[in-house]
Amino acid sequence: MRIGIPKETLSEEKRVALAPAGVDLLVKSGHTVFIEQDAGLGSHFTNQDYINVGATIVYSTEEVFQRSELITKVTPLTDEVADMLQENQILFSFLHLSVGRKNIIDKLIEKNVTAISYELIEKNGALPVLQSISEIAGQLAIKVGGRYLCSDTPNGRGILLGGIPGVAPAAVVILGAGVVGFSAARAAFGRGAQVIVFDKDLRRLRRIENFISKNITTVVATPLTIARGVKFADLFIGAVQVKGEKTPSIVTEEMVKTMKKGAVIVDISIDQGGCVETSYPTTISNPVFIKHNVTHYCVPNVPALVARTASYGITNASIEYIKDIADNGLSNSLLGDIGLTKGVCTYNGTCSNEIIAETFGLEYRRLHVFSTN
Repeated sequence: MRIGIPKETLSEEKRVALAPAGVDLLVKSGHTVFIEQDAGLGSHFTNQDYINVGATIVYSTEEVFQRSELITKVTPLTDEVADMLQENQILFSFLHLSVGRKNIIDKLIEKNVTAISYELIEKNGALPVLQSISEIAGQLAIKVGGRYLCSDTPNGRGILLGGIPGVAPAAVVILGAGVVGFSAARAAFGRGAQVIVFDKDLRRLRRIENFISKNITTVVATPLTIARGVKFADLFIGAVQVKGEKTPSIVTEEMVKTMKKGAVIVDISIDQGGCVETSYPTTISNPVFIKHNVTHYCVPNVPALVARTASYGITNASIEYIKDIADNGLSNSLLGDIGLTKGVCTYNGTCSNEIIAETFGLEYRRLHVFSTN
């Protein structure tokens, strides 16, 4: 199979969909990999690194799309990139279609593209590709949050996360005990902060206590307990994720108004709409804004801050799916892996994801795949 890796077009996005190690596996299995010139430079993978493992360097995004049967990328589609898609192409990416624009989905359907969204693929009850990125996002949430608590930042509260003897540490409040929340709790606790984690799922809260520490306070999430937690927080981490859907605004503007002056919100849920009512997407170069005397950090692609680690993580989690399709064909791979089918958003000119179809008023058709053997 011919596999293409375009350079990401999103401003300040330095990740690449496949590291050279992933390309090596595909080439050694007999497949052809086209990668756009300098696509890996942001992650410190040179063109020569890819040439050394057998990739073919091409010199424009258009050429990657025109020569490939399967495209693998990182960020959601823009109009310009969607226009480059070819008839009957297979697409792997973090698509976030439920919070995207309808015209993008229309183009996928019109071109009979099989669009597979990384964040929806399931395996053993987990989301394996999303998990790799979520683990990074959770750690970075504490790092960037601690940074904006410092006095040399606009509105900085001047608090050290871990405190010192005789001076209390920062209160880090985390809403959501999934992968992002777990990773953030572990990072914050490791730095000596006072950590409070909210979730509706008692099993997740028990996991926090059992695998990190019973010294972390866990609280069942209700509107009342969340309001109290938000008010107490020096650093608030929004780590709510509803699979395939827009994240609800659980933290209201009225709650934000009760926060301490100089407190920090890091809304990791912003790539799915955000769980804080006052949040809106920001960028890596201009990551924060201040509202109601609270600093908001709302970068949708925060793992791009550690592009090399993130690129390896995406490669490790996605390569088995890409290689399986390349080796066995799309139909056979889908028939053999029900978790992979959960990621398919458009197929054979139809919308095959019920939530997306309902969101945009599209006709929904269940995925019907037939073996090519």
